[in-house]
Amino acid sequence: MSNSHMTMTLAQAVREGRRFWGSEGGVALWQAQRACLGPLCESRFGSHSLQLGMASRLTDMCPIRHAMSWAPTRALAQDDASLVCDPSALPLPDESLDLVLVHHLLEVMPNAHHLVREAARVTRDDGLLVMMGWNPFGADALGHLSPASRRRWPCKGRWRRSGRLREWLAFVDFEIDRVDYCGFRLPGGHIHNLGLETLGRRYNLPFGGCYLIVARRKQIPVQPVRTLLRRDSMAGNWLGPAALHRDHGGRSGRATHAHDDRMAEVD
Repeated sequence: MSNSHMTMTLAQAVREGRRFWGSEGGVALWQAQRACLGPLCESRFGSHSLQLGMASRLTDMCPIRHAMSWAPTRALAQDDASLVCDPSALPLPDESLDLVLVHHLLEVMPNAHHLVREAARVTRDDGLLVMMGWNPFGADALGHLSPASRRRWPCKGRWRRSGRLREWLAFVDFEIDRVDYCGFRLPGGHIHNLGLETLGRRYNLPFGGCYLIVARRKQIPVQPVRTLLRRDSMAGNWLGPAALHRDHGGRSGRATHAHDDRMAEVD
């Protein structure tokens, strides 16, 4: 798919998505997501955040100083802090963001795993990568199976299990910290069901309309290097690995000479 065609496809998806998130049901679901995301966002500090999606900004709850949004074209940018680009090729440095939120964009994104890779790339080592998507086991799952419904929001696009995203994240050295669910309702019922939402959130039942995945970069444990020390009977002091190499110069000496020979060949 060419860049121009993908940009047009994403622009159409953004326009349709914004109509849904501006509807009564979309606003109710957005509020449920905001309540679910709130405790996580309110405790995040840093310099930069980015939200990739169609809905109104959710990251404004964070005390992060510079909050960016995204748009596929300049005409769809909603403020001066919008990043206009292909989301699978973000024009940002590696590990530059404290929080990245991918909000219901993977479902309509061609080559969605490229977006996961880019979102992971720009997330700091101590930052958070958050992904919100439609739950294939939620109240709208049956509607998503209908070809006619899949052409409309919220059933449009390709829904993925959290287990699939776990596999994608593992390829970019991220691991899921937690999965939360929200948007609880009965099939065909209203999204704004406070009693059902409270019950589902309390026990984190995996039947909410959407899921919230919190992922962090895998931390590689640092193994301390143990050095051997021995006492030099002549000098009366403690000698480290350099002294061992000097005293047992056979193997280390050959390695040093081999290294020098390779450098000479390069020269």
